[in-house]
Amino acid sequence: MIIDHPLLGPRDAAEFVVLGDASLIDRPDGMTATVEEMHDYAYLRDNPAGDHRELWYHEQGDRSWLVVTRSTLTHEVIKVELARNVARAQGRSR
Repeated sequence: MIIDHPLLGPRDAAEFVVLGDASLIDRPDGMTATVEEMHDYAYLRDNPAGDHRELWYHEQGDRSWLVVTRSTLTHEVIKVELARNVARAQGRSR
């Protein structure tokens, strides 16, 4: 599978590590979150059939974090974004 990295262009998926659902970007505040919110963040994940947003880490490259939207049915890569841009768009500064 080829990932079209926003900065580096097409890269082989073997250069990346998939770290799971991209909703992990939206981490609850550890100082104010309830135990239930932290539990849900750490342990509950969707298992969709179809388009899904995932966090990918470019381990064997520039060490960037990406949000890759791909079909879990066909493995087609639909969209690739820098995770920092996604976080900023959601109102996060991390």
